[in-house]
Amino acid sequence: MAESDWDTVTVLRKKGPTAAQAKSKQAILAAQRRGEDVETSKKWAAGQNKQHSITKNTAKLDRETEELHHDRVTLEVGKAVQQGRQSKGLTQKDLATKINEKPQVIADYESGRAIPNNQVLGKIERAIGLKLRGKDIGKPIEKGPRAK
Repeated sequence: MAESDWDTVTVLRKKGPTAAQAKSKQAILAAQRRGEDVETSKKWAAGQNKQHSITKNTAKLDRETEELHHDRVTLEVGKAVQQGRQSKGLTQKDLATKINEKPQVIADYESGRAIPNNQVLGKIERAIGLKLRGKDIGKPIEKGPRAK
């Protein structure tokens, strides 16, 4: 068999600095003297156990008294829904099924907890035959030709 032509190659390589050495002040200054690009950035709250910061505006926010909330349906609308539903002999579940909503939606409208939605109010109006929007709440809906 022929001799193998394997040459032995020795590669000498200088190891680069470890992460801790690269971050040291000496290493940064040496790199700057050599003319290398050095990028340093300060990490916010690095090495500390601060997860939440208290800003200067906290006191200002505490003094803020305006309460932000959604308007709810009035009790007048809730009573009208309840009376209209009972006059038709429907339970909350029956009315909800009729208008393709969940029974909880009807319960919320009757108790005044619901945020008004014109689409849902329109479906309830048609199902019970009473107006729930505008100034004639609780009055029967006039059935006539719809204008297009």
